[in-house]
Amino acid sequence: MTNFDDMKQEQTNAGSRHLQMATAYERELNKYAGQLPAEPARKKRSAARSMFAAFMAGAIAVGGLMYGADRGQWFTGGDSSGGPVSSAVSSALQDAGLSTASSGSTVESDISEVYEQASPAVVLIENYGETRQSMYGASQFDYFFGGGRQQQPDNTESELQLTGEGTGFFFDKSGYILTNEHVIDGAKELKVTVEGYDEPFTATVVGSSEELDLAVLKVEGDGDFPYLTLGDSDGTQIGDWVIAIGNPYGFDHTMTVGVLSAKERPITVANDDGTEQVYEHLLQTDASINPGNSGGPLLNASGQVIGINTAVSAEAQGIGFAIPASTIKGALESLMTNSL
Repeated sequence: MTNFDDMKQEQTNAGSRHLQMATAYERELNKYAGQLPAEPARKKRSAARSMFAAFMAGAIAVGGLMYGADRGQWFTGGDSSGGPVSSAVSSALQDAGLSTASSGSTVESDISEVYEQASPAVVLIENYGETRQSMYGASQFDYFFGGGRQQQPDNTESELQLTGEGTGFFFDKSGYILTNEHVIDGAKELKVTVEGYDEPFTATVVGSSEELDLAVLKVEGDGDFPYLTLGDSDGTQIGDWVIAIGNPYGFDHTMTVGVLSAKERPITVANDDGTEQVYEHLLQTDASINPGNSGGPLLNASGQVIGINTAVSAEAQGIGFAIPASTIKGALESLMTNSL
C-alpha cells in the first residue's frame, strides 16, 4: 500500500508540474500572437505620462520664479518709487501729515498736489503809477530785485500807467495778502488778479515795512478766499525740497522747484538814493526766481509757506533769496496795524 500510494502521489505532482509548464508556454505564445496586452507598451505609455507631468511641473516652477522676480524686483534692488529723491519727498509729506494720492506716489505727483492746493491762493499784483526815472540809473537794487524803488515823480497829474508787476498770496480767508514792499512801492493804485475771478480787485495797503521789505494788502470780496498757512522756516533743513509759485515776467502762476540751499544769508543792497539796505536771515534757494516772482510764496513739501520770494542775483544762476516765515510771523501783527 505504501509503495502504491507513493507512486500515485508522484504521478500527481508530475502532472501538476506539467500543467504549470504548459500554462506558462501558452502565455508566451499568446503574447507574441497579440492575444494579451504586451507589458512593454504599458510601460512606454506610463513613461510618456511621467515625462509630460515633469515638463508641466518644471514650466510652472519657472513661471512662478519669473513672476516672483518681477513682483519682488530681485534684480533691480526693490526700488520702484523713483529713487532716493522720491523716498525723501514722500517721507517729508507723510511726516507733515499730508497724505499722498497712493502708496506708489512719485516726486512729480507729490509736487503737483502741492501746486494744485496752493496755486489758487497766489495772486498777481499790478502797480499803477506815474512813469519814474532814477537819477542814479541802473542800481544795485535792480541787480537783486529786477527793478523797484525809484525817485518820486514831480508831475503828479500824469496819467497812471502800469509800472510794475509782482506776486502775493492770501494768508487769511477774509482777503488779506502778503507781498514785498518793493512790489507796491510808489503805487497810486494796486490791482490784484485772483484765480477764478473775471475782474481784478482794487487793493488797499494795510501796512508795510521798507526795512523788512514786507507789506500787507486787503481786497474785499463777497465770499472767502483760498489762503495759505505760514510754516516753520526754522525747522527746515538745507537740502529740503521747496516750491516757488509766482508771476515772472507776467507769466502767471508759474511753478519752479528746487532745494533749500542755505539759511541765514545776509545781502546788502544800495538804494537809488545812495543809501544801503541790509537784509538779514534770508533763505537761499536754487528754485528759479525772476522779476515778477517777488512777493510769492516759497513752499515746503507740505504746502506751507516757509518764505516770501524777494530777490535774485541777476548775474548768477540758481541763487535766489526769500524772507523766512519766522521774520514774517514776528512782524505780522505790526504790519496789520501799520505800526512798523
